[in-house]
Amino acid sequence: MAYLLTKTFHLVFVIAWMSTVFYLPRILVNLAEAGDVPAVRERLLLMGRRLYRFGHVMFGIAFVLGLALWLHFHIGGGWLHAKLALVALLLAHFVVAGRLLKRNAAGHPLPSSGALRWFNELPVLLLVMVVYLVLAKPF
Repeated sequence: MAYLLTKTFHLVFVIAWMSTVFYLPRILVNLAEAGDVPAVRERLLLMGRRLYRFGHVMFGIAFVLGLALWLHFHIGGGWLHAKLALVALLLAHFVVAGRLLKRNAAGHPLPSSGALRWFNELPVLLLVMVVYLVLAKPF
């Protein structure tokens, strides 16, 4: 029972974090396209800051629960190492998005909206690979 509850909550918090991983770059696209409209820009920056903070909390809880699964229930194998490498890439993507947001709030320009749209698609590919590894456990 403890295993299923831990795994359930780990998955719920991973989903919550992934929503921030997907939506934060979209806010950056909207910021890049908003131009110099102060009200829109301030609203998007506020949304981005709150989302980034929320994402950190969700990742932290998901991480602790994942660590409990690994240490207490002895989950593992080669697939887990590959999954964790991909999760590290997702985390790096999330941090880069947060830094872009902070730099833009400080007055620095963002990359083009086209470049940000491509940046927005990267997590989808990584998530597909993570899900495959978790379900198939190929090695």
